[in-house]
Amino acid sequence: MAKRTSKNASAAKSNAEAAAIHDQKMQRGEGGELHQFADADSPVLTTAQGGPVTDDQNSLRLGARGPLLVEDFHFREKIFHFDHERIPERVVHARGYGAHGYFETYNSLAAYTKADIFQRAGEKTPAFVRFSTVAGSKGSFDLARDVRGFAVKLYTREGNWDIVGNNIPVFFIQDAIKFPDIIHSVKPEPDSAFPQAQSAHDNFWDFISLTPESMHMIMWVMSDRAIPRSFRFMEGFGVHTFRLVNAKDESTFVKFHWKPKLGLQSVAWNEAVKINGADPDYHRRDLWEAIKSGNFPEWELCLQLFDQDFADKFDFDILDPTKLIPEEILPVQPVGRLVLDRMPDNFFAETEQVAFMTQNVPPGIDFSNDPLLQGRNFSYLDTQIKRLGSTNVTHIPINAPKCPFQHFQQDGHMAMRNPVGRVNYQPNSWGEGPRESPTQGFRHFASEEQGPKARLRPESFADHYSQARQFYISQTVAEQHHISAALTFELSKVKTPVIRERMVSHLFNIDETLATTVGTRLGFKTMPKPADAAMPTRQDLEPSPALSIVENGPKRFEGRKLGILATDGVEAVLLNALTAALTKEKATFEIIAPKIGGVTASDGHWVEAHQMIDGGPSVLYDAVVLFPSADGIDDIVQEAAARDFVADAFSHCKFIGYSEAATPLLEKAGIAGNIDGGVIRIASVKDVRAFIGDLGKLRIWAREPSVKLSKASTPVK
Repeated sequence: MAKRTSKNASAAKSNAEAAAIHDQKMQRGEGGELHQFADADSPVLTTAQGGPVTDDQNSLRLGARGPLLVEDFHFREKIFHFDHERIPERVVHARGYGAHGYFETYNSLAAYTKADIFQRAGEKTPAFVRFSTVAGSKGSFDLARDVRGFAVKLYTREGNWDIVGNNIPVFFIQDAIKFPDIIHSVKPEPDSAFPQAQSAHDNFWDFISLTPESMHMIMWVMSDRAIPRSFRFMEGFGVHTFRLVNAKDESTFVKFHWKPKLGLQSVAWNEAVKINGADPDYHRRDLWEAIKSGNFPEWELCLQLFDQDFADKFDFDILDPTKLIPEEILPVQPVGRLVLDRMPDNFFAETEQVAFMTQNVPPGIDFSNDPLLQGRNFSYLDTQIKRLGSTNVTHIPINAPKCPFQHFQQDGHMAMRNPVGRVNYQPNSWGEGPRESPTQGFRHFASEEQGPKARLRPESFADHYSQARQFYISQTVAEQHHISAALTFELSKVKTPVIRERMVSHLFNIDETLATTVGTRLGFKTMPKPADAAMPTRQDLEPSPALSIVENGPKRFEGRKLGILATDGVEAVLLNALTAALTKEKATFEIIAPKIGGVTASDGHWVEAHQMIDGGPSVLYDAVVLFPSADGIDDIVQEAAARDFVADAFSHCKFIGYSEAATPLLEKAGIAGNIDGGVIRIASVKDVRAFIGDLGKLRIWAREPSVKLSKASTPVK
């Protein structure tokens, strides 16, 4: 035993020395990024052609805040190789689900943009939307802790406009040259090919802990934003700063927000894990059933509009994709609504083959010099060509414009149409074919750019912790607990101690209580020092309630689903009153019974069941009601699935309605002595109405500290 202890101590010393040597090899750039420079003991990073690389953190641009330069061969090689890594599945956002719909403009925005889609109030533009997870493969599950893609294709009269966004308004990295690295780190490790659709492993947290610019995004990903209840209850963001350009060639900066009409909602982590086991297609099924039943989901497109003066005075650089503009500082303006009303006729032909590209914009929409956006514009066409096998991606119906189009492009793999006649070029003497139009054509905003041609990161990008702190303090107490629990869980799966310590050192720059809670839960004997920061964390940023899911909940049960556990003899009057009230509320329900056939109600009529108890756990519902009969309770009270149905609903802080006959089941589930305001007895039609009125709160978060499942998330005092 003594020898083994000695070896362990020696190994720990060796690891510590290795970590110290590693840290000495790293230096921080002006923007706060970490550079790992080669020395005599390490190989030099090169291009695929063998050329040594000077800087792998920043793409080549004109000035620190200027546009990306096409001659950046290192970036081109790196991003193009990344784009071509997988066939035919998307490298990222592989698991997706889409729907058709339309966008309706509220009022003319001609003062800001000449984009045709915003010229006429009430005009409807066809749309296709694809929701997705980022890290997992096509066959992964829906409720992974992950960023959600929120990509909208608008078939405008002036060509397709793709708003290729996420459900989180910021991103992990500031420069697109790092995109292959962040995705490589979160994907299954190349030697073992696991874990799938998970970030809880060494590679991901090693990269994150070495990339301070990711700290704001990490707060979002460790929050409940990364485990949404439904696509329908999820925000979307354009992430980047874009430009609107009007007919006078005047520019206004803009950020795009999609706000769900049904409010925000997520699930608990323990709930997400169980949903993945019970129904790995949970999000897909939810969207399919909502649209097929006529409950069409809606979002409002809201804009944050600002000029150069605002940009110059704002606390952070508006070109930095790891930053946002709080809505309390710059309110959003609703300009239209997005409605999804039709599912694809064929998943592969439409959802799988749809190609979104950030560079697809109509006249009147233009780009900023956001370095991540500039890189995405450079990359997306290539990745779609690789994935779909041809430059003729627009010949696929889902990608084809719905407005007239004409050009001289021809031939190529899978060409479905070609120029007609002798002319396939211009200028030509035959007076045939399309011609360019200086008045109608797309014109980039004529911004003036200057600066050295170099690989640079502006100093205005260097504050990596202040907005991360602002996001954290903007959450409710329950949401803060979920963030600390998520960080604890994820880092507990990291096997390398130095990575865990490095990550907690970053957390100290965000919130000391958060860092101490996570470090304590991980078993740290001593806490690490705060990480070196390029800029100190600001303590004066006010909380932004718009960043909290709980503060932006629905306040009503519309669009949600109630699970009703029933047996033979269920009280018909109460059941009928409950289902009628749910229909009036525009909510849905499912009957869960001992047998899939159904049950006989107290008045003798047959009630069809949607689920058996074993196949319909309470995690699939937003709230539950227990309506067994006095005779039927004996048939289910001894079943583990029935007890779990109740215990899980209680642990996940859901509302539980129950009849008197269900009391033994509450006792078996262990909650009879813990009944709170969210466990409501229903004995009359009046009680039904009151219960439905309470459901808009969705959760009783005050219950969570007393629930054993959530004790790991309570902060250390």
